[in-house]
Amino acid sequence: MTLATTELLPVVQDAVADALGIDAAEVQPDATLLGDLGAESIDLLDILFRIERVSKIKITVNDIGDLLQGGIPDEEFGDENEVVNDTGLTHLEKVLPQFDRSLLTEPLTADGVLGLFTVQNLLDLLTDRAAAADAA
Repeated sequence: MTLATTELLPVVQDAVADALGIDAAEVQPDATLLGDLGAESIDLLDILFRIERVSKIKITVNDIGDLLQGGIPDEEFGDENEVVNDTGLTHLEKVLPQFDRSLLTEPLTADGVLGLFTVQNLLDLLTDRAAAADAA
C-alpha cells in the first residue's frame, strides 16, 4: 500500500525544499515551482526523483507535460508563435484549478505553461498516482 494522501504533502514539501535549498515552510500549496520557488527545469527532475525515492511513486516531467497539454497536439494547443490559444487555455482551466485566464496580462506562451504548475498540482498528480497504484 502506498502512502496516504495526508502523508503526501510533507513528502512533496520536503522534496521541493531539499532540492531548492529552502525552508519547507516556504513550500506552500499555491506556490508555483518555477516562479514563486525559483526552481529550474533541472530542479524539477531532482524534485521528482526525491518524491519517488520516498513515496515509491514515479512521476516524470513528461507526466507533467501530459497533464498540462492533455494530449492536445501542439498545433491545436497554441498558434505558430507558441501562444496558447482558446483550446489550450480551456484545457488549462480544467486541469489547473488555480488558473484563471481573465487574470492574464499578456499572452500565455508554451514556455510559460510550466510556470503555472504549483505545489498543489504536483501533490494532486502524486495523489492520483497513489490512488491508481492502490487500485491496481
